[in-house]
Amino acid sequence: MAKQVVPEEARRRRRPTRQGTVLSERLIVETALRMLREHGGAGLSARRLGAALGADPSTLYRYFDGMDGLTLAIGEELIGRALDGWAATGEWRRDLRELGLRIHGAYLAHPQAAVLTASRVTGRPREIAADEAVLGVLRTAGFPDPDAVAIYHAFIDQSLAFAALDAGALALAETSRASDERQWESTYARLPAEQYPHIAATARLLAARMNRSAYPVALDMLLGSAEGRLQALRTR
Repeated sequence: MAKQVVPEEARRRRRPTRQGTVLSERLIVETALRMLREHGGAGLSARRLGAALGADPSTLYRYFDGMDGLTLAIGEELIGRALDGWAATGEWRRDLRELGLRIHGAYLAHPQAAVLTASRVTGRPREIAADEAVLGVLRTAGFPDPDAVAIYHAFIDQSLAFAALDAGALALAETSRASDERQWESTYARLPAEQYPHIAATARLLAARMNRSAYPVALDMLLGSAEGRLQALRTR
């Protein structure tokens, strides 16, 4: 049987840790984000997190259902940060574009955490709020429910997939990332046109574009397709 996690108020530590802080779920998540940023996924463990907080590692299990529970809480924090300050205006395409860019940006601000959490489903309040917001924008715009769900699915998966992809590059060691980025000029730009005519013809454009995220372009393509679908439905 899975261990039952004690509710936040009941598990709140009454005495300060050795460092003089009072533990809370939010403090633990913020500390974990800092550790991921500084040491990567391999550097996050209950023992190291406990040491950073000045608490016994076992104390963490009063707040989370193991390290996997902490991982879900980190994902919840990232999606919550994307939602902070966002509100629907009634212009559905503009609203979804802004939200998509916010989600992508929130994850890229913590690339190591993004790699760890982008593929997870937390089932927590802020993730649910994001899902409700996207579906609400689409249904209010006039998409029938089957279309709204299909577009919601593509929108969320696209946002998180690009977040994971781009975060993976940012999480690389500096030397590895720089080496990858140089390939577009050091290798692709020098390929012989006789063998690779299409790469050679576009080499300058590839070098200028390929080290940037394709997410904004992909997002606009998705929303453009959705807008075309909505217009087709309205003319029936």
